[in-house]
Amino acid sequence: MANIIKRTNSGTSAVELDPLRAMREMLRWDPFREMAPIFGGVERTGFVPHFDVTENKDSYLFKADLPGVKEGDIDITLNGRQLTIAGQREVENEENSDTYYTYERQFGTFSRTFTLPETADLEHVKTALEGGVLTLVIPKKAEAQAKKIPVSSSATKS
Repeated sequence: MANIIKRTNSGTSAVELDPLRAMREMLRWDPFREMAPIFGGVERTGFVPHFDVTENKDSYLFKADLPGVKEGDIDITLNGRQLTIAGQREVENEENSDTYYTYERQFGTFSRTFTLPETADLEHVKTALEGGVLTLVIPKKAEAQAKKIPVSSSATKS
């Protein structure tokens, strides 16, 4: 836990715990960066978009934030049940005369592969790129969707 040392009016020091500061430090922690020297000193760099993958009764939904990625820079392929989404976000022109105080935006190529279940209907995949958000809707096969069976009374009126 992060400690803050505070000086009191009498000149003595008091240690105070700051849980919010500790939480911020944990959120910034990247264990892969710390392991980089062990595996040849290569740090993880490049553009790594995050995906949301959800399922509802009719389909599987993939969403990824891809700001600045053009439609032509995205490649979506299916190989068997392997869905691969790859692409790139190009570096903007940099002016060498500019002074950068921080440079946190990521650029480069990315590739993510997902294994789809057998219930996925790979013939009717729909995609859209709107407002920097890539959306893929993969419907479920008709035989895989739940069917409602009505309940009837065993007693019949004559």
